[in-house]
Amino acid sequence: MEIIPAIDIIDGKCVRLTQGDYAQKKIYNERPLEVAKQFEDAGLRRLHLVDLDGAKAGQVKNWKVLETIAGKTGLTIDFGGGIKQQEDVSIVFNSGAALATVGSIAVKDEAELVKWCMIFGADKFLLGADVKDEKIAIGGWLETTDIWVYDFMEKYIGHGIKQIFCTDVSRDGKLEGPAVALYKNIIQKFPALHFIASGGVSSIDDLHALRDAGCKGAIVGKAIYEGRVGLKDLKGL
Repeated sequence: MEIIPAIDIIDGKCVRLTQGDYAQKKIYNERPLEVAKQFEDAGLRRLHLVDLDGAKAGQVKNWKVLETIAGKTGLTIDFGGGIKQQEDVSIVFNSGAALATVGSIAVKDEAELVKWCMIFGADKFLLGADVKDEKIAIGGWLETTDIWVYDFMEKYIGHGIKQIFCTDVSRDGKLEGPAVALYKNIIQKFPALHFIASGGVSSIDDLHALRDAGCKGAIVGKAIYEGRVGLKDLKGL
């Protein structure tokens, strides 16, 4: 299982929110490149980079941070937050991201995302599924839809999406443990999917549980920043 550390960006700084609440913001480092290099030095190969300003504004904002990290590390970066137009996708790839992370566009405008998949290649997109009670949540998790997560995933796997990560929004940023049972159900239904767990990781034991459940990757943020999971502990996973 691959560990994918997360860097969330507001005003060019490395921050974490609790349950997507901008009012519950904690700044961990004012130099994201420094954090990314620490991850790379620890032997990690991927990075989940989230433009929270972009997510709020509805267009990519922190592409300069992406450009800097991509240019000065060898990390494979997926970048998301504010990707709403085809122009945003181009900016993300031109700035050095290997994958564009998409979420709400997949719920609100399937035709547009399918078009991007045809233009850029479906394998260039990482689909994020935010879930509450097995239903898709959007809009910074403020809005729950009636879309069943399994139907959502099946549809986009059919469109050629190869990698999907899923966040149980009731757990994210709270260090209360990941939604292992949900992830087992997803992996059972889609055994060929490159499935990535996200949200709730609080310890190395949580990561072992995700690995044993069959997850191909796990996005880890707050647990690293709060010292619950040490970078040196991640090498054996």
